[in-house]
Amino acid sequence: MVRQVRAVRTRRALVRAAAEVFAEDGYALASLPVISRRAGVSTGALHFHFPSKDLLAREVEAAATAAVQRLVVREGAGGGGGLQLLVDVSGDLVAALAVDPVLRAGFELAGDPSRKSAEGPGRWWSEWVHGLLREAQGAGELARGVSPEAAAVAVVASVAGFGRLASRQRVRSSPRLVEQFWALLLPGLAAPSHRLPVLPGPRATGTDRTPR
Repeated sequence: MVRQVRAVRTRRALVRAAAEVFAEDGYALASLPVISRRAGVSTGALHFHFPSKDLLAREVEAAATAAVQRLVVREGAGGGGGLQLLVDVSGDLVAALAVDPVLRAGFELAGDPSRKSAEGPGRWWSEWVHGLLREAQGAGELARGVSPEAAAVAVVASVAGFGRLASRQRVRSSPRLVEQFWALLLPGLAAPSHRLPVLPGPRATGTDRTPR
């Protein structure tokens, strides 16, 4: 049991260290010795858990995908329509990208020119947004003439951009940027017969943040 616990901790430390190095240096320049030193484990221990850098990168992507899925499950438990869920999850995702190196690296690995990856959180997130907006259209939540595919492209690209700004340039106003994005998009996206979703932000205040 003790060995199993130690092994789990070692794998977690390696995944986090790898994510930090991948995010800082890129996949091609990231070296396993640097990753093992940052994780505080030997190179031998790293190779025991992850025989190659590619397998380590895949584990980072898998952990990042799981993190996005947890955000969706957590927000989905609160009920509400598809647009409200999308607004809430996108706000949470931008906030998480700013502070979670594993999540951030998972998204960036897919766009790294030195590594071709068809998996990862970016693909899962894009497919989820597309599917959710198609469901919202079927439920009558989208305004007439709105293309779920075009709206999904705008959401996916914007959320990724806001997350990159928050993490790389330390833009503290990124949550506000998300609010401004939705304040601009929602009036044209939501059907008049549906109450516009509440913008992302602190829920504890109890204030109505519905765009006017």
